[in-house]
Amino acid sequence: MNIRGLLAAVVLLGWQVVAGAVEISIGTGSQAGVYYQAGRIICRMINNTTEQHGVTCKAHLSNGSVSNLNDVRSGGLDLGVVQSDTQYYAAHGSKLFNDTSPDKELRALFSVHSEPFTLVVRQDSRINHLNDLVGKRVNIGNPGSGQRATMEVVMEAKGWKKDTFSLANELPAWQQSMALCHDRVQAMVYTVGHPNPSVAKATSLCGAKIAEVSGPEIDGLVNNNSFYVHAVIPGGLYPANPDPVKTFGVNATLVASSKLDADLVYTVVKTVFENLETIKSMHPAFATLTKERMIVDGLSVPLHEGARRYYQEQGLIAK
Repeated sequence: MNIRGLLAAVVLLGWQVVAGAVEISIGTGSQAGVYYQAGRIICRMINNTTEQHGVTCKAHLSNGSVSNLNDVRSGGLDLGVVQSDTQYYAAHGSKLFNDTSPDKELRALFSVHSEPFTLVVRQDSRINHLNDLVGKRVNIGNPGSGQRATMEVVMEAKGWKKDTFSLANELPAWQQSMALCHDRVQAMVYTVGHPNPSVAKATSLCGAKIAEVSGPEIDGLVNNNSFYVHAVIPGGLYPANPDPVKTFGVNATLVASSKLDADLVYTVVKTVFENLETIKSMHPAFATLTKERMIVDGLSVPLHEGARRYYQEQGLIAK
């Protein structure tokens, strides 16, 4: 891009020029979450190589996926880290976005870490698998929460109702670990990236364990919905949980508007993929990332032109 084109882009899209470079913004989440870490790490990689491409990056705290999607659509953010299911809903104007028109300009760059549907149970609960929840005391999550939404999908797939359990509690995520340890519930669910402080609290304070979520109904959810993926929670992340556990979940994905300059998106993708091994070492949630899966897992909108160009050049997708 020549300097005249660059200046025009600055005026048109509101980019900020910082020390001669174009600054891009990434919406993340709260400081306690993995989204913020993902955004900061991506920005660190970009800022460490600014002299090579003339781009700087800033990660912004936000209220999460829905907020990021709205801001990407309005132009308030260049990029956003979002759940793969909310990405789908925004693109189709459904669920959380049923009061807005479908975002036809939404584009994907790549997926990041998985956010597994995590079933945490007391050691004395005799729950080893999702199927064992029948007749137990379960925290299904507060209405409107991510874990409640996913739990309702699971319950529908299994043909379960609230009275399937001896107690269907509706505590928010921040309260459920102590409820588990105090034996108010025997199981709790959480859709979250790992390691997670709430899960760590339950496993460290009362020896809770993570149970498997699998079976034909779960396979059907993954096979029939592009925003779900099979997932594995690695062993050794939490006390008393040495073995990997199968489940399913969503993916954190990086998205932009199709209006964002393709050269900028190309730079972001190239920087991340050329530094992937370093990124994988910077947080446990990123340890299992592979280039091949990052360009397909959880992506329910078209690839951005800039991302597609890089993947084609690298032979990761066909031209």
